[in-house]
Amino acid sequence: MKGIILSGGEGSRLRPITHTGPKQLVPVGNKPVIEYAIEDLRAAGITEIGVVLGHKGREEIQELLGDGSAYGVDITYIVQGNPLGLAHAAGCAKDFVGDDDFVMYLGDNILKKGIEDLVEEFKAGEYGAGIALQKVDNPEQFGIVSLDESGNVEELVEKPENPPSELALIGIYVFSSAVFEAIEGIDPSWRGELEITDAIQYLLDNGHEINSHVVGGWWKDTGKPTDILEANRLILEAIESDAKGTIEDGADTYGRIQLAESSTIEAGAVVRGPVVIAEDTEIKAGSYVGPYTSIGANTTVDGPHVENTVIVGESTLTTEGKIIDSLIGRAARIESANELLPEGRRLVVGENSNLKL
Repeated sequence: MKGIILSGGEGSRLRPITHTGPKQLVPVGNKPVIEYAIEDLRAAGITEIGVVLGHKGREEIQELLGDGSAYGVDITYIVQGNPLGLAHAAGCAKDFVGDDDFVMYLGDNILKKGIEDLVEEFKAGEYGAGIALQKVDNPEQFGIVSLDESGNVEELVEKPENPPSELALIGIYVFSSAVFEAIEGIDPSWRGELEITDAIQYLLDNGHEINSHVVGGWWKDTGKPTDILEANRLILEAIESDAKGTIEDGADTYGRIQLAESSTIEAGAVVRGPVVIAEDTEIKAGSYVGPYTSIGANTTVDGPHVENTVIVGESTLTTEGKIIDSLIGRAARIESANELLPEGRRLVVGENSNLKL
């Protein structure tokens, strides 16, 4: 079995963060989102992985992942170009997949429990596809599946006005090579895209069984800033303390803290875990870093109150204000504006930005 990770798309809901890079490289718990997909595939025994690239961020993704050897996998790059739908992206991988079964994993998804059960259920039967599902509160925004009383798939529909159920396709699928015939047999939707729901419905209508697997634990589609923050919170809930760096006498630390070896928490700083602090980062005296904060490499935090925030890295924060529930892009600079603005701002700050708070 092979794996396909989709890493195209414009990331419009994450702007301005994605103006300068792909959404799959936005970090959660100081790890790019796409790395969680690779780890899940490897844990399921899948080491031949095709990464489908769009127009944006091709070079950055290839630079990060390389040939996959750093992750214990073998990566092949496949160019989709224009985002013409998930089924189109899957079809672009036909030559790579050949006659093998494969997992298709959207590269901005994170699962708590991985995909091993989904893969094993598919292998145990004679299925045309396996679909990962979870109940959602807003089914009209997802591909939705209706099941009969025995759990058999009856119908799939993309973003319906009147959803037949609350079970959403979460963006992780297992396919036999029969899906390529299905992709060739469907027409573009009203959105002008080849919908993966239509391809799966084609398989169902042409006699293929579809395995449905309701995912346990949490799942996050990290397509919006609030999703990034929630996923970061969920990841940090499970971290263990690993303070390899320097915590000076007089620093006030509590809770689970991961501190890279080359980073420092100075005397007079306060850090309350769970917190993850990457390489070459300084938390200076007078700063407060509160729970559920991830701070990327080469960052200086000098004075602010930071909490429930993701700082991508290479940034300097010298304001004395509060930064809460925020997503701060790479190489941002946030300075003090004294009393010009009220305290407790929620921010989404793009790369190379300069702000005064």
